[in-house]
Amino acid sequence: MTTFEPSLSTTNAMMRGASHDAPSMADQLPSINFGFDDLRSRMNQFTARFDDFIEKGRKRVLEERNQFRMNVGEIQEDQRMKKRDIEILTLKQTQHSQTLAKESAETSEMHAAISTLTVQRDERLAHRDALKSQMSEVQKAISARREAQLKHRRYLDGQSRYNEPELEFWESYLGLRIEGLGKEDRLKFAYTNVCEREWEREAWFELDTSEREYKVLEYRPKVEREEVDRVLERLNETRDLAAFLKGMRELFVEALK
Repeated sequence: MTTFEPSLSTTNAMMRGASHDAPSMADQLPSINFGFDDLRSRMNQFTARFDDFIEKGRKRVLEERNQFRMNVGEIQEDQRMKKRDIEILTLKQTQHSQTLAKESAETSEMHAAISTLTVQRDERLAHRDALKSQMSEVQKAISARREAQLKHRRYLDGQSRYNEPELEFWESYLGLRIEGLGKEDRLKFAYTNVCEREWEREAWFELDTSEREYKVLEYRPKVEREEVDRVLERLNETRDLAAFLKGMRELFVEALK
């Protein structure tokens, strides 16, 4: 700092007193203190604080940049994870949709199969009821037929007492022998003593009784077919077997004369 004298009169008095000693001009100049040391000290302190501020700012910027990079990396990683989760969920959704579609198709097939089985069951139940009805009718018919057979058997048993003597009579009187042919409702009637020249020669015919109208199928010796049909027609009209057997014997006797 600069120090000045308090007044001009004082300065003049000092100049008059010094004139007697003849001092130099430098001695007469006022003393000035600019304070460079204090300014340098304050500048150094300011520089140190400024450098510290810059260093701290640089560190803070680096830390913030690193933190930002870390945050960006975490965000990107989080995005990748979310993207992967989205892909997994999309895949699961696709699989779920496919599963639902498959289950829907299987459900439709099951309903169709159930409907078909229901129809088949109803048809089979109706068929079973029809069979039961038919079986009931058949059983009734069988019972009626059994009853008729029993009745006919009783009749045959009662008639057999008369058939045996009658059969013996025809065998001895007409020289007749009755044979079975191994087929149902077919009999063979064989005559002996029909030829005067060959007393042991036989004449025979086969009679089919399977229908209401009896039929003569084969016969030996040869006889006119019209004559055989005439005798057979009389049998079918009268049911007189004795007359028929007698008529056939007469035809054979006439043919062998």
